[in-house]
Amino acid sequence: MGKNLTVDDVAQHNTEDSIWIIVHDKVYDVTNFLSEHPGGKKVLLKVAGSDATKQFDNFHSLDVLKKYSDKLYIGDVGSPTEQESQEAASGEVPFGDLVPHGDPYWYQDFYSPYYNETHRRVRLAMRKFVETEIMPYAFEWDEAKRIPKELFIKAGKAGILPGVCGAPWPKKYCDFPPIGGVKPEEFDHFHEFIITDELGRCGSGGVLWGLTGGLGIGLPPIIKFGTDELKQRIAPECYAGTKNICLAITEPYAGSDVANIKTEAKLTDDGNYYIVNGEKKWITNGVFSDYFTTAVRTGGPGMGGISLLLIERSRPGVKTRQMQCMGVWASGTAYVTFEDVKVPKSNLIGKENSGFKCIMHNFNHERMGIAIQANRFARVCYEESMKYAHKRKTFNQKLIDHPVIRNKLAHMARQIEATHSWMETLIYQTNHMSGTEAMTRLGGPIALLKAQSTQTFEYCAREAAQIFGGLSYSRGGQGEKVERLYREVRAYAIPGGSEEIMLDLGVRQSLKVAQFYGAKL
Repeated sequence: MGKNLTVDDVAQHNTEDSIWIIVHDKVYDVTNFLSEHPGGKKVLLKVAGSDATKQFDNFHSLDVLKKYSDKLYIGDVGSPTEQESQEAASGEVPFGDLVPHGDPYWYQDFYSPYYNETHRRVRLAMRKFVETEIMPYAFEWDEAKRIPKELFIKAGKAGILPGVCGAPWPKKYCDFPPIGGVKPEEFDHFHEFIITDELGRCGSGGVLWGLTGGLGIGLPPIIKFGTDELKQRIAPECYAGTKNICLAITEPYAGSDVANIKTEAKLTDDGNYYIVNGEKKWITNGVFSDYFTTAVRTGGPGMGGISLLLIERSRPGVKTRQMQCMGVWASGTAYVTFEDVKVPKSNLIGKENSGFKCIMHNFNHERMGIAIQANRFARVCYEESMKYAHKRKTFNQKLIDHPVIRNKLAHMARQIEATHSWMETLIYQTNHMSGTEAMTRLGGPIALLKAQSTQTFEYCAREAAQIFGGLSYSRGGQGEKVERLYREVRAYAIPGGSEEIMLDLGVRQSLKVAQFYGAKL
């Protein structure tokens, strides 16, 4: 925490030799930043020793401050009292910026049956991690189409990475607790919900997928169906962030139609190895993954001939190349080829020709993760729009004073909150149902939820772009998150099961379950 300063203190630093400015009640020493300022030093000299909040807001997003605060921040004007700080940390007061609908209702101290003190601790720790370690660099990493290896290590040590792979906490394979000091035995699906939701506040699907996308869908099949040897060999490194894993199912020939994949794995004459040949496409994290949880054909046509096989990058014949996609640039989306790759039979995940069942077990978790991310991205679009509408003026009025803008925000909010409530209801079921029951009974509702969340995301991205106008058409600047998320909508509406297939599956699966329970139709 910086010094507690007054306006008069700041006013004394108003020359080129010593410039302090106030932005949103925080004081920054920008003396050594003069030569780096994109608008030139005269822009800063005009506001030297004064409150520059209005000028800053006209051109910048608050994320800019987070990026430079370590170097420039020196204190606060009217800092919160120690008591207020302690209350905020303990969760005894509403949490966050309190933008209406910018966060879930329970953040605003609404009553909820789902959350307790452990969830509030995870929320606080995640917000600090994301705002410190991710948000200031999201644009930079996305433009570079990669995230640094150090971030994986930090996220592992912080107790984040195992938290995106589902409950219970895998204490057998990692010797550290969940983020927020939660006891491993306390960790549930709502803790995972909060971790994923808070990561989504970075406003970059590429960064979020780059960090957790492959891990969250590539490792769970091994934990559920792999041998003890395979789990012990692969899981600890992936949870710690020292190694990366991805799920390789989709092919140039088969996307949502998983039963028709063509990549072949044929046993050698001695029965000890598989020889794998085939191609995979749109594989998240494939560019930098060390391990590929791969769907292969070991038997005849259809779902009955599919197996899951763990393939190491180090094996001869494994090649990857980065794909140039519309969005999620930092996620390492890859085209993968397997050419006569020799893989030990001990790398088989589950039983031979039973891989389709393993994949189906994974889909509920994958689709729920997509829904959580998509709905938080919708919130980001909404929250950015609400904040911008309070500072941007047109026709001598703030945007928020125009009924047409409030109408847009209202339609965004109603869809976001409805989707979030549905997610909470289904996550509560996963906390209480067995894995088999959840896979059967929740498959239909989760499929519909995925479609609901991605269509909500698309709607909010479109409306946010209209509110930001030209700023949403250029990369970087105030409209950075909106521009990027608008491009990333398709990455959520198609993978994990396209909206069209999800809507049809949702109805068909729900009908099957209803008939099993005796529905009168």
